[in-house]
Amino acid sequence: MLAGETGDETATAELPAALEIARLHPDLRLVVDHLAKPPIADGDDAGWAAALAPFADLGHVHCKLSGMVTEADWSGWRPEDLAPYVRQALDWFGPERCMFGSDWPVCLLAASYSQVFEALVYALGDIDDQSKAAVLGENAIRFYRLDGA
Repeated sequence: MLAGETGDETATAELPAALEIARLHPDLRLVVDHLAKPPIADGDDAGWAAALAPFADLGHVHCKLSGMVTEADWSGWRPEDLAPYVRQALDWFGPERCMFGSDWPVCLLAASYSQVFEALVYALGDIDDQSKAAVLGENAIRFYRLDGA
């Protein structure tokens, strides 16, 4: 995992070091977990975007679309709140380097597993069926080498 998950520190605090490692080791497969925890609840995403965007140029880095509901307003989030962040990730990484993740059981603080899944499907918008299938499972199978599992 490349993104922070707890406490008051921001997830983006770890990204400069992770970026350096990613640049030094182009053969190392990496995943930015939880979309680097975008500040969905407060909407001040300039720092998040500036820290995450450089990873898009590194073809060996993928992005997990997870953990967003707990970065939003736990009791009042809507799929529309997550969509701009998912679409930005798709723009940066393409659907071939994005993958679904639920962040279960932590997501239960703000949503059920099915709500998380349905929100991501909504946020993916009108991408084609092949890209949607890649994001929702095929990319994870390939990245984690689960073909024989």
